[in-house]
Amino acid sequence: MTPNSHIDMPVVHAIDNFDQRSGSLLERLVFNHRRVFIALCIILTVWLGFLATQSVVNTSFDRMIPQSHPYIKNYFDNRDKLGGLGNVVRVVIENPHGDVFDPAFLETTRKINDQLFLLPGVDRAWMKSIWMSAVRWTEVTEEGFRGGPVMPESSGLTPESIEKLKHNVRAAGIVGSLVGTDYKSIMIVVPLLEINPETGQRLDYGQFAGQLEQLRKVHEGADASGVRIQIIGFAKLVGDLIDGMIQVMAYFGIAAAVAALAIYYYSRCVRSTLLVLGCSLVAVVWLLGCIRLLGFELDPYSVLVPFLVFAIGVSHAAQKMNGIMQDVGRGTHKYIAARYTFRRLFLAGLTALVADAVGFAVLMIIDIPVIKDLAVAASIGVAILIFTNLLLLPVMLSYVGVSHEAARRSLAEEGNARGMGRAWGVLDRFTTPVWAWATIAVSALLAVGGYMVSLNMKIGDLDPGAPELRLESRYNQDTLYVNGHYTVSNDQFVVIVKTANDRCADFKVLKQVEDLTFALRQVPGVKNTSAFSDNIKGAVSGFQEGNPKWHTVTRNKGMLGTGAQWVSSDNPDVVDKACSIIPVFAYLADHKADTLERVVERVERFAVEQNDEDVQFLLAAGPAGIEAVTNIVVAKSSRTMLYWVYGAVILLCLITFRSWRATIVAVVPLIITSILCEALMAVLGIGVKVATLPVIALGVGIGVDYALYLLSVQLDNQRAGMPLREAYKNAVAFTGKVVALVGITLAGGVITWAWSPIKFQADMGILLTFMFLWNMVGALLLIPALSHVLLVPRLRKPAVEAAPPNRLAA
Repeated sequence: MTPNSHIDMPVVHAIDNFDQRSGSLLERLVFNHRRVFIALCIILTVWLGFLATQSVVNTSFDRMIPQSHPYIKNYFDNRDKLGGLGNVVRVVIENPHGDVFDPAFLETTRKINDQLFLLPGVDRAWMKSIWMSAVRWTEVTEEGFRGGPVMPESSGLTPESIEKLKHNVRAAGIVGSLVGTDYKSIMIVVPLLEINPETGQRLDYGQFAGQLEQLRKVHEGADASGVRIQIIGFAKLVGDLIDGMIQVMAYFGIAAAVAALAIYYYSRCVRSTLLVLGCSLVAVVWLLGCIRLLGFELDPYSVLVPFLVFAIGVSHAAQKMNGIMQDVGRGTHKYIAARYTFRRLFLAGLTALVADAVGFAVLMIIDIPVIKDLAVAASIGVAILIFTNLLLLPVMLSYVGVSHEAARRSLAEEGNARGMGRAWGVLDRFTTPVWAWATIAVSALLAVGGYMVSLNMKIGDLDPGAPELRLESRYNQDTLYVNGHYTVSNDQFVVIVKTANDRCADFKVLKQVEDLTFALRQVPGVKNTSAFSDNIKGAVSGFQEGNPKWHTVTRNKGMLGTGAQWVSSDNPDVVDKACSIIPVFAYLADHKADTLERVVERVERFAVEQNDEDVQFLLAAGPAGIEAVTNIVVAKSSRTMLYWVYGAVILLCLITFRSWRATIVAVVPLIITSILCEALMAVLGIGVKVATLPVIALGVGIGVDYALYLLSVQLDNQRAGMPLREAYKNAVAFTGKVVALVGITLAGGVITWAWSPIKFQADMGILLTFMFLWNMVGALLLIPALSHVLLVPRLRKPAVEAAPPNRLAA
């Protein structure tokens, strides 16, 4: 093998023999003032490290939804008029030893109700349970209507008051909504405010979920009242995810440890291994400090960003370490070796990091604030790597260097026909006709097959319960209990019916609302519906002494008006005070993507048929309704995101390589990896959603890193006059081995996530492992194969002097 493919960088043993005025302006500025640069980095690390210790972990319900979508604007415009249509927690208290009418059990539920009522962030006006006076019963008697609060107004839970409670529960029709169908549990519905009016601060979901857990701990167990408490809702889910972040960080630590062991095994140099990991960790510290400085918060969905920055940093740092190690092994002084490596790889590294940053920045086109925040944080993190891994690491290595044994081994392996040396020697065969065309054929078959499978990939959640957690998690077990014992669920889809003020009791409006509830009940996946029209029919029947023949929407304006007044006073959540907004509730069996899509399609079709100047049917509110809109936005944006990412990558490759042929060679492996990743998601039942979108973007970013480092050196060698096979062999020795090292190392680290109790982290671990490995395979096998087809005719015999000195081939 040729000792050094970069013939303009000779071996220099001493600093005195090196022209320190050579190189680019940036190189001279950094390396000729190394101590000042390191001192500035230390000061920044201390300052940003202090800020990083003040990082806040929280999230927001509003920031998880696409705020600019017309359907969400409908929700924002009307949520102040009708409470409890979005962020709701449902607390179910079960009596495992009796029924809900047990006095001791009722006393426990009263205490829990009062404690929930007083929690900060609770929208108390819309809280519902049998203990709330707003929950009322009504019945028709010979003397007219009778009614009142479901919980009898008495001095205690006497046998007489218990009998009254039994009567009131049945008369109120709350079995299945606030009382379990088996009469063994009650539900407390707790709507939440995004901003606490008492403090003016956003709701701290971690703290709120902790208070719910403390309440559960106090009242459950043999030493307490013996009840069982199930809690579901967005706030509790986020709280569980925040609690699980400690374990998530443990898995990140395992990944870092695997990276350390692999890099040390490759280099057998402690100091260079520590520098590679150290500079990557410094980037993470800077990122966390910047996030705090900008006023951002970490949330369970963006906690992936620090690891992404660390992984990308390790990839670039390992390339710098390897380059310096090889030059030192040839006899070059460590300071000069650091500058040589900077010259060879800075442009490739910069281009790769810019491509990564652009790839993450493109996520901002998705109209979901939490993804936009993630995009900003990830782009900042990648920009930081320019300073910590492209500049600081070579400068530090120019002082520390690498061990002589490590440098000697890096060269000895190149000529070794056994072990890994033999494995590297096989790769150049992929530049030969038979191997190249066979590789291209296999890749084409994989791409076509993967595309056919990827057509089955779904948008949104594909499993019942919370897909962010495993089925056996406490939260999902609570969800199963609630769905099995109540006709309502937290998967509540709400259609907003809007008319003019004081028109909610018009026959036409009520009849259309009734028709909508009937249409929704015919949709598979809808368990139950309720609306203002149902209450009106009950009131009208009551006016006629409970005659079932009158249980209808009558055309009598007087009866409708009286019924509307009666219903609105007893059930303020079914119509607003202006008698202009009517929510239609649909309780779903689950929030799977197919279920939500069917409901949205039916409501949209109904709205097209029925909307006029008098009444409008607007989507969407309720947890399921908002998730349905989120799925719509994700489906629309995911493809657009990929087009922009690939557009940016192609543009940057054209600028770097100045060759459309080389750009195709670099991009085709990325496209195949993206197709196969989507196929894997379809096979494993992983939907495209907020948690998985960043992983898809990352696959392109890491892949272009591999391609740029490998192909840049190969093109440089070809333009220096080498034949393709020798040019690729030199590129593998200089950067290709590290591409394999990084791919295997990062895959070995993240595969441990597959055992995480946090389901979406496990899914990300599987997807990242797949992309790390396939991007590596694509770079090492498909790039030489495509080069044989596209690059040999143009790049086989250019003059040596055509390549500018000290410049990466373009």
